[in-house]
Amino acid sequence: MPRSARFPGENSGLLFDEPNWLNQPFWAAAPECVECEFAGAHDSQWKWRILPRDLIFSSYLAGAKESRISTIWFHDEDQGRQWDSTLGARVGLLRFGTGDEFPYYPQGWQLDVEAAGSPRLDLVDGRRDLVASDFRVGVPLTYGHGRHQVKLAYYHLSSHLGDEFLLRTGATRINLVRDVLVWGHSYYVNDALRAYGEVGYGVHTDGGTEPWEFQFGLDFAPPCPTGLHGAPFFAVNAHLREEFDFGGNFVAQAGWAWRKRRGGPLARIGVQYYNGKSSQWELFNTFEEQIGFGMWYDF
Repeated sequence: MPRSARFPGENSGLLFDEPNWLNQPFWAAAPECVECEFAGAHDSQWKWRILPRDLIFSSYLAGAKESRISTIWFHDEDQGRQWDSTLGARVGLLRFGTGDEFPYYPQGWQLDVEAAGSPRLDLVDGRRDLVASDFRVGVPLTYGHGRHQVKLAYYHLSSHLGDEFLLRTGATRINLVRDVLVWGHSYYVNDALRAYGEVGYGVHTDGGTEPWEFQFGLDFAPPCPTGLHGAPFFAVNAHLREEFDFGGNFVAQAGWAWRKRRGGPLARIGVQYYNGKSSQWELFNTFEEQIGFGMWYDF
């Protein structure tokens, strides 16, 4: 096995011979053929596996509605201080592919399930009013081959205004519901850098949204164990929606991240800039420019 692809035990916390992965150039290429490179590696045989440990197609780091655990405090010029959170998860149910100890991107087919609730609180003048909350549940079917990953998914999203917000503002609730079929593709340019694109079509929509939506972006994050020192990350995401003539929103994040094992969950802290239509779908037609600080835990 070549030195650049060496995979040590969990206890070493290192991917390369050097003290940490940051000492390697981030443009270092991954093997062209993962399946050939690791044909004799441990857990490389494709088998049926229940409850696989990790995901084949990981969530978009700067995606506003990914199922994760997160909290973001931000300021908007029109709304003042706000607090967005997400309480959710995405886990694998069944895989036909490589095992948990396969030392590279997971290969094969995998069925996942995701769910999340995303409330927003108004912090202006000491309030803690619930402004709105989005709820999402989905079933992604993913496939990994080499450095490529494909996602075929369904998700349901509904949005609701908070009682305190309704009483204080007299706003009218929108019955916003989306049932969407999704196709996505991601590609690891190298161990740390991923590019992706996604198209979604709403087979059922209500509340003023229209069927088509598109996402694309870049994620740069530590691919292997970081130890306590962590490592930098950055991510950008654009989400374009038909109801806005394929405008939408742009998100940029940067900060520091930690990972315990290769391919495992990623913990992050950092800053976020959001520009475009609201990330709360009940307020989908409201323009927001957010600057804030966040903490994220991505599965």
